[in-house]
Formats: sequence, C-alpha cells, structure tokens
Amino acid sequence: MIAFPRIALLGCSLLALVATGCASREVPLATRIANALPATDVAAARETDPVGTANADAADDPAIWRNPDNPAASLIVGTDKKAGLYVYGMDGKVRGSSLTGRYNNVALQAGEHGIVVIASDRTDPVNSKLALFLLDPVTAALTPLASVPSGPGEGYGVCVAPAPSIAMVGAADAMTVYAAIKDGSVRQIRISHKQGQVEHQMGASWKLATQIEGCVIDPATGSLFVGEEDAGIWKIDVARPDAAPGLFAAADGKALVADVEGLAIAAREGASSWLVASSQGDNAYAVFDTTTGRLLGRFRINGGALDGTSETDGIELATGDFGPGFEQGVFIAQDGDNGGGTQNFKLVSWAAILAALGL
Repeated sequence: MIAFPRIALLGCSLLALVATGCASREVPLATRIANALPATDVAAARETDPVGTANADAADDPAIWRNPDNPAASLIVGTDKKAGLYVYGMDGKVRGSSLTGRYNNVALQAGEHGIVVIASDRTDPVNSKLALFLLDPVTAALTPLASVPSGPGEGYGVCVAPAPSIAMVGAADAMTVYAAIKDGSVRQIRISHKQGQVEHQMGASWKLATQIEGCVIDPATGSLFVGEEDAGIWKIDVARPDAAPGLFAAADGKALVADVEGLAIAAREGASSWLVASSQGDNAYAVFDTTTGRLLGRFRINGGALDGTSETDGIELATGDFGPGFEQGVFIAQDGDNGGGTQNFKLVSWAAILAALGL
C-alpha cells in the first residue's frame, strides 16, 4: 500500500485561508463564488423524480446505461444513500428501485452476461462492501447478484473499468472495480461474472490522507482519478501500483472550491480525455484536460425552466446519442437543494455544455 502526505493547510481549510485566516471555518457561499474563477451558466434540460428520502441529504450519485438499439430508452441508476437505488428513464421518471441498503455511490458495466450495477455499500460503516445487481434493460428491475467485501472502513466511492477477458464466446465478463473508502483508502478489486456466479480478487491499494469519495477511470490511458475532498484530485497510474499518486488539480479556491466531490470522464477519439469535477464549494463544475491538467473551463447548472443545482455530490457523463435533446451525450448531476424540495438529479445536454465553454 502506498501512503503519502497531503498538502499542508496550516490547520484550516483553503476556504478559511481565503477569508480571514482560521477565525471562521465556514466561508459564505457568495464569498466562495466571488473568489473562484468565473463559471458559465448552462440550463438543465430535464430532472428526475426526487428520491424517496425526504428532508435529508439523501440523493448522491448517478450512473447511466446507454441502450444501443434505442438511445431514448437508456436508463439512469441513482443512489438514495439513506435507502437504496432508484432506476430512472431518460424522462426522469422512476422505472424501478432496490431499497435494500445504504448505497452511497454507484457505477455500472455492461457485458455479454448482463448489465452489472455496482454500489458502494455503507450499511456496515466498519466493513465496506460492494453490492452487485443485474439491471434488466427492459423492465428496469434490479436483481441482487452478490455482496463483495471491499475491506475495513466505510464504503464511499466506486468506479469501474472493463478488464481484459478471454476472447471466446461465453467467457465471463471481467471488470476492475476501485473502492474509495471514507478514510482515504483506495482498493482495487477484480470481479468476474457469468450466469449469476461472481468471483472476486483483491488487487493493489493506495492511501490518501483524508476523506475521499469520487473516482473515475480514463478509458484512454487507464489512469485512475480520485477526489480528496479538501485537497484536490489525485492521479494514480494503476499499471504501476508501487508508484505514489500525484496531485492532478488542487482545491485552490479558484478552479476547484472544496469539497471536491463527483468526477466524470468524456473520452474523445484520437485525443486526450476531459475530466469533469464537482466543485461543490461554489456550486460549479470544472473541466480539465487529463493529459496536460489544463483547466478548460467551468460551468454551473443554472437558468432555464428548471431550477439549477447546488452542493452537488455525484456526477455522471456519457457521450454518444441518448435520444432527443441528448444527441451528443448527457451530463447528470445530483442536486443538493432541488428548489428547497427533496433531492434529485438534473440532466444537461453535453452539447450545450461544450457550446457554452467554446470547446
């Protein structure tokens, strides 16, 4: 396991340093926004029904499965971290659910043997697990598949990438899952699935200094990005498990305003991928080039007929056709306020974001 020191913050957060030293631990939102780099407004196109847990910080993280035969019939899985999982259609309406545990973050992987949904299970705060389900693409039902241990600590974030599999018909679907534990541990778990049978094997691990949650894999390079909420985004070369993670983007109060929360990737053919991060402290999202680390722009979900987002935890980004209004892709963000109502998720056209940022 690789451990390394975090950036020293002199006993208080960067946000506090921006204001009046450490006299106040909470900097007003208006001040955080004023101190950050500008962000362009982009309107939400649709929103999901609220999660079932009302009057609480409950909705957290989305994942999406693209229906290749009918993109408008794609499905979104979102967490209610107090109760379980909800499945939504592209119209935002609830299509299914599994209210069976305290699932914090969610990812999914489609293969020959079905669509596997992987949720970070924090039901037991001492022993983290991954809850696996099969998602029915027609009925949107979630069927429990397995519970995979992910080591000591409280399960928080999760991300997944396909792993090389045997090139033969009927071979098991293989995937590499990364479990982000609340204490800063990152654990690699190799999982295979075939006909309801699940096997798993623990792999490499890394340790960041403080609380983490969001993570994502760049499909172009295999690099893993992990958000340490108060420090920034770290880049891990998983092909070199003994190498220490490197700081990719600091929570500097400018490009990223702590907490750093959800992470998502836009892969681009023949070019470097783009990384999107939830800059929760100023209700914004930052876009970076994964190769150079250059900040490409910042945006907020605001304006239009629907309310905007605030205090976003998890995000998802998928390029490609997802039906009318989302022909170039869809960006999904948890809304921590939802106009003062029960939390939900907002859907934004990826084309609209690109246009707003001039990308």
